Amino acid sequence: MTAVSGVLRSQTDFVDELGFALRFDELPRRIISLVPSLTETLFALGLEQEIVGVTDYCVAPSDLVAPLPKVGGTKNPNLDAILGLEPDLVIANAEENRRQHVEWLRARGVAVYVTYPRSVAGALETILSLGKIAGREARASLLARKIISGVSAIEAQLGIWNKLSFRVFCPIWKRPWITFNADTYAHDVLRLVGFKNVFGAATERYPRAKLEQALELRPDVILLPDEPYAFDSSDIEELKQALPAMLARRVVPISGRDLHWYGAHMASGLTSLAALLNRVRASLV
Repeated sequence: MTAVSGVLRSQTDFVDELGFALRFDELPRRIISLVPSLTETLFALGLEQEIVGVTDYCVAPSDLVAPLPKVGGTKNPNLDAILGLEPDLVIANAEENRRQHVEWLRARGVAVYVTYPRSVAGALETILSLGKIAGREARASLLARKIISGVSAIEAQLGIWNKLSFRVFCPIWKRPWITFNADTYAHDVLRLVGFKNVFGAATERYPRAKLEQALELRPDVILLPDEPYAFDSSDIEELKQALPAMLARRVVPISGRDLHWYGAHMASGLTSLAALLNRVRASLV
């Protein structure tokens, strides 16, 4: 057994969310996060002293990530910089990071834990798993319970609206239009707040589609998140010009973090998105 920060821990095995086995002899003391939403989560778990590097896109909590070494983007990290920081653990994601980078790090002896939440429930499991691997199980459990409480409140508020599930087209990219199917975290968030993703049945997880195809699926509303594509007011006005008059009045900008960020942000983001879409729903009846 090894003593780390006053904690005794025997050799422990973990399996990441893609089924890769990792073994640790002690709690990780040097952690790099390659996932912006999970960087915020690691800080929420009280790992300020352990986090030694983050990506250029890790922006929350702003005051704590600002002074940390940056290791490049999520898709194009500086792998040598990561090695130079001598991490005990790198947190990655199956969608946000590239497999070849994960394999490159593992080939050089770096422990990489890959996450892959595709639902609200899956995101809660990710929080609990990170808490366990980092020795912050109590903090992770508390955070998960807080999120579950918010989810329960959202479900209770829906009530009869569950029977009036409005249809939504929610692109996440432009030129070409790209959206998401039912096997994604964003789809499950929309389900939670009472909206039906018109591309839920698509065979690809992130299908490309022409606007005409989206309109054929009869959406009641179009949601435009500000990430990963930063839809802004000019995009909204351009889109409205191509829509039928009724639908043009139902183009709604939303927070990309509220829709896409799993982890600690769920505690506030899901409630915020639900409140906004409750107002949208009320305007449709």
